[in-house]
Amino acid sequence: MLVGKAGRRGRRAGRSSVWRGVPRWAQLCTVFGVILMVLSGTSLVGAEALMARYEGAVGKADLFGDEAAGATPKSDIKGPLNILLVGIDPRDDDTPPLADAIMVLHVPEELDRAYLFSLPRDLYVDIPAFRKADFPGQTTKLNAAMSFGSRVPGEKPDAARGFELLAITVQNVTGIERFDAGAIINFAGFRKIVDAMGGVTMNIEREVRSEHREPDGKHRQLDPNGGGYVGPQAVYPKGKQHLTGWQALDYVRQRYPENGVPDGDYGRQRHQQQFVKAMAGQALSADVVTNPIKLDKVLRAAGESLIFSGRGHGVVDFGLALKDIRPGNIQMIKLPGGGIEENGKYLGERFAPEVDDFFVALERELLDPFLLEHPKLVSKG
Repeated sequence: MLVGKAGRRGRRAGRSSVWRGVPRWAQLCTVFGVILMVLSGTSLVGAEALMARYEGAVGKADLFGDEAAGATPKSDIKGPLNILLVGIDPRDDDTPPLADAIMVLHVPEELDRAYLFSLPRDLYVDIPAFRKADFPGQTTKLNAAMSFGSRVPGEKPDAARGFELLAITVQNVTGIERFDAGAIINFAGFRKIVDAMGGVTMNIEREVRSEHREPDGKHRQLDPNGGGYVGPQAVYPKGKQHLTGWQALDYVRQRYPENGVPDGDYGRQRHQQQFVKAMAGQALSADVVTNPIKLDKVLRAAGESLIFSGRGHGVVDFGLALKDIRPGNIQMIKLPGGGIEENGKYLGERFAPEVDDFFVALERELLDPFLLEHPKLVSKG
């Protein structure tokens, strides 16, 4: 068994789902945001004007707090790479953002494949002191790091500053010494991406009725007597269906037997995997990549949903460097964990002991043999 940084990261032990409390559509948007980012290079090769437009559309920020200090990037982009991706769904400009989805994309030295793993937003961690936000440090849930770090006295919250504290905290948890790039993905703009692609066609395995939406996409009304929602429901019939942005995101949120998902959250996860595959196929289809107008809309919609830092390199630079990566060779990793309770109160999540070994294997570039010995960590979706 691999040993190493377990002591520095602290002991962690099990629960069935490290995604406790994370909106499933938030996870999904983050995964597809990754796919769009790494596929952008292939789509843009030979289209210099489009590359410039896409690069210009992506929001830029100093996510790691070192640009003012004159941090120097690698002379070119070489592996291995670690990229931190954070999904947020901000309520308004005055509310400090929480990290709804936290993912790390690890790319080995060959730059021909990738591993994507998530950290539960409820992971119970030591968030270090952060002078820029007058934060003294606290042991609490990981997603709060972004909120604590984003606070600027007398000003609106700064998501980039929050990302900086979150990145430091994730480095402490995983043992990753440095992130080569990072991105904030705003879910509010994700629907624009789906619609810019012209929607997505996918096979719906059984009729599903929406818990949240009416047939025209409006939110259903809360039952004044309690117990959920009332009014007409959007219906997704069995068979091949073409879904718009709001329909797709609504469909993959459903998880209750009374809405047509008899296996609950397992069914919802399966629907999400099916949707990601359908979206990835659509992104690479001739309908998109050979249509300059549609491709421009898709990439610009993606750009408007991202705030990116390549520590001296642009998002297109990374897209081109990762041009050999496809959805089929992005390996999804599931890190087991479990809940922590104290006197009957839920405090958060902690990883199972084997996750420490996973992080050591990540550091030593031994993920392939490690995953052969630990097949349960490989997501089959």
